[in-house]
Amino acid sequence: WVALGLTVFCVAGFVGFPEWAVFGVFAGEAEKASALVVPESEQLKSILEQGLSLEHQSRWGEALGLYEDALRQFPGEKALEQRFHEARIHYDLLRRHGDRTYLEMLDRVSTSEAFQIYDEVLLKIHAHYVESPGWQYLYEQGVHAVAIALTEPKFLAAHRLSVSAEAAAATARDLPLVVPAQTVQSRTTAISAATRVVNWLREHIGLPPQTAVMEMVCGMVNSLDPYSAYLTPAQLSELYSQIEGNFVGLGIELRPQENTLIVLRVIPGSPAEKSGIAPGDRIVAVDGQSVKDLSPDRAADQLKGPEGSEVALTILGKDDQRRQIVVRRTRVEVPSVANVTMIDSELKIGYFRLLSFQRTTASDVVTALQSLSQQGAASLIIDLRGNPGGLLGAAVETADLFLSQGVVVSTRGRNPQENLVYNAHNSGTWGIPLVVLIDRESASAAEIFAGAIQDQGRGTVVGTPSYGKGSIQGIFPLNLGDCGLRLT
Repeated sequence: WVALGLTVFCVAGFVGFPEWAVFGVFAGEAEKASALVVPESEQLKSILEQGLSLEHQSRWGEALGLYEDALRQFPGEKALEQRFHEARIHYDLLRRHGDRTYLEMLDRVSTSEAFQIYDEVLLKIHAHYVESPGWQYLYEQGVHAVAIALTEPKFLAAHRLSVSAEAAAATARDLPLVVPAQTVQSRTTAISAATRVVNWLREHIGLPPQTAVMEMVCGMVNSLDPYSAYLTPAQLSELYSQIEGNFVGLGIELRPQENTLIVLRVIPGSPAEKSGIAPGDRIVAVDGQSVKDLSPDRAADQLKGPEGSEVALTILGKDDQRRQIVVRRTRVEVPSVANVTMIDSELKIGYFRLLSFQRTTASDVVTALQSLSQQGAASLIIDLRGNPGGLLGAAVETADLFLSQGVVVSTRGRNPQENLVYNAHNSGTWGIPLVVLIDRESASAAEIFAGAIQDQGRGTVVGTPSYGKGSIQGIFPLNLGDCGLRLT
């Protein structure tokens, strides 16, 4: 089980938990004050107008970030939820079709194998998802996703369809009429209804059946909630790498900014550090191609590659001096604990940052605690700002290091075996006085840790309200296609 936040930064070779980059704009104090007196209806209208403008420019990542932030301010607002969902379908579609492993999987699987994947996904949703979404809903969301795909030029180009964009868009509009909604009450009728859709699209515009089936798979999974998702082979592999704390890549954390990729963090000992890349540097071209001509995800994806391969980067430093470097991709070990230090030796205050919760986190924290203890630390600050989450078990184990008793977290699911209570144990508890720092990007597993410390009165939580995610997901590999699901 993983407890992952939604909002993340792009990481070259270490794509964050999971899926899209956020383009944040921080208002000044005067702007914040004036925003408070704007009626909610006017705020919503402005947000929706801005979002639709971004959508019309196909800036789907920015639209998602906008709607996500707005939903924190206006939870349950139906118009925002609808636009968020539509933007996510477009964003995920374009990301999949820029993913070589997904396109190769489509070439490998037959139509019958694609329907086996469709059937297995239906089974997994109805066995493991937190609610029962209904067969009819899943079928209709799958058809809706196919209709949206037909409006995307990159989708049409990827599958070499010999129809104009206008004809494809007309097909998308006609789809609900030509293939009327059926009463779908079981897996069998869902597959039968999907078969009708697939056959009609093949005959009408020549869309490969396996492509249509997989779009239906992705559409129905991604419609469940913001955290459930279909995982391409590359995404599944990257998620496992995150959990294990290692990956092949450059070792940099990035955020898109003004037609560049700004370097937020460089992992110690990584190829990026050895090549002289530093936080604050801006990547403006990858292998000779300007970042401004690529989507942020496409630019980040070009930084990835097999172990031993090289990538040429054009970088602007903090002094605006342009330099060219070539970096060789290698396997990078990602620490979950960083910046272990005594921030005040006189007052004996120790500090470390928890970057994420992976398999090694609890043992990494113990190592940090032992080091700080040897340096005389009498109190401790744990920094969870920007921590997007990770493994549920790692969060529980790490909290247990500081709690001697009481509930760390409890879970509730549709199946009784998912109703669990995780309790702290007295053995191995560190009694050092504790402060935990959080911010709006501290999410999921990070919130489990901070919440347990706060609920038990074990320490003081300092910062701003955290992300606000109260769900966990399971990772389910599929039998075919080397792909998988993330299900709440």
